[in-house]
Amino acid sequence: MTPRWFVRGDLDGFIGLFVDNLLQLLLIITLCPLVCGIPAVIVTVHILPAAALSILLGNFFYAWQGWRLARRTGREDVTALPYGINTVSLIAFIFLIMGPIWRETGDPVKVWQAGVFACLLSGLMELAGAFIADPLRRWAPRAALLSALAGVAITFISMGFAFQIFASPAIALAPMILIVVAYAAKVRLPIGIPAGLSAILLGVASAWVLRAIGLPSFEPAGDIVPGVYLPVPDARGLTAFFAADGFWEFLPVIFPMALFNVLGSLQSLESAEAAGDRYATRSSLAMNGVGSLVAGLFGSAFPTTIYIGHPGWKAMGARVGYSALNGVVVALLCFTGAAAITLRVVPLEATLGILIWIGVVMTAQAFQETPKRHALAVAVGLIPALAGWALVLVETALRAAGTNIVDTMPKFGGDLSVAGLIALSQGFLLTSMGLAAIVAFAIDHRFLASGTAAFACAACSSVGLIHTYRIGPGGIEPHFGILVGGQFAFAYAVTGAALVALHFVKRTGNKPL
Repeated sequence: MTPRWFVRGDLDGFIGLFVDNLLQLLLIITLCPLVCGIPAVIVTVHILPAAALSILLGNFFYAWQGWRLARRTGREDVTALPYGINTVSLIAFIFLIMGPIWRETGDPVKVWQAGVFACLLSGLMELAGAFIADPLRRWAPRAALLSALAGVAITFISMGFAFQIFASPAIALAPMILIVVAYAAKVRLPIGIPAGLSAILLGVASAWVLRAIGLPSFEPAGDIVPGVYLPVPDARGLTAFFAADGFWEFLPVIFPMALFNVLGSLQSLESAEAAGDRYATRSSLAMNGVGSLVAGLFGSAFPTTIYIGHPGWKAMGARVGYSALNGVVVALLCFTGAAAITLRVVPLEATLGILIWIGVVMTAQAFQETPKRHALAVAVGLIPALAGWALVLVETALRAAGTNIVDTMPKFGGDLSVAGLIALSQGFLLTSMGLAAIVAFAIDHRFLASGTAAFACAACSSVGLIHTYRIGPGGIEPHFGILVGGQFAFAYAVTGAALVALHFVKRTGNKPL
């Protein structure tokens, strides 16, 4: 059987993936000048074309990978892995690397060079991770891999966009409800119109009707500067930054973000397998690293990665063509300087329902595709991501009020344990996996494995991969070092010892408490 490259459901999948990628591009366009002082000309001429090239290559690879899997298995329902710029890395690089350098030096070129260096180093780490992640995937229970993704899905993906939808209900609420209902009920609309497209068209029509009669709805994006901006490799900026003093101080940010990408991609592969599509770990993760390296070599400061949400696009009916089409359209928009053109016609709020659907599906999958007895482990694994999201909300609110969390911490008193909130949010993906694994193994009375997971958490906290932080000039920063998380390491080690003891008690025939 020769699989088809494009089916009707790929149009819905393309809309969802394109909206997600477009949001990242708009964040770059908005935040780079505002936070990092990088002129719009560098963003338009260098960063966006390089990012688009990486997205184009990655989407083509994953579309081909999906097509090959469909041909090998004889199935027609294989869905390609979604791919694009990682939102968390984007925000971290801007606020924790590029922003501080801008405040310190006021040199936008050096800021850009720092971002490129971080992107390249992240790509190298992701590429190395492709060769060590498969054993972890085989050992860890599915609850540990899926619960962390579910936490990210329901918080960082769904909740922020839900707030935007309910802030503009006239043009966003109906499309969101229709998308969720149509996909959840698996209904076919008249004459085969894709549900996602019809819902977005409804939102667009509502926005322009309200605008025509003089009611507030949305403001089209600003003027577009057309042109041809092709990606060009240039190593001079990287060399200049690499030769400068002090670049290693950003490793505490780069390393966790690279690890975040590797683990997030690993969890996305597990999510895809739970939905029926098993992809090879090494080649899939290696493309993550290659994509980030290509982005950095051509001037982008932002790594690319496999997106979570494969089951959501699969449930839409998307197969492999949506991925390739997304790569082509994103590349065209960036190569022509017209990345914001869509927002002159389509209000962003009308498209956000698709992202709500993706987040809801990912959260549901964590409970549906794990053994029923592991539901408690999934619930425990959600907690660290909730803490990470809560910290973002707190910091955003305080920044809008003209202060920051460092200066405000003493004022919270007993109303909010800010120190605990920050500690739980640091490395929350690893913490989520570790806690869910401890609980899932214990539920199955695999106490030796549960204790091993606890000792792994102790090791991670002892060197600063989870929980530890310090207060620096830029605010809260990751803190690496030997035994920097001594209290957490002690607690996890005691837990691991107790679980191992239970293992041996059980072996001697006594019932564990």
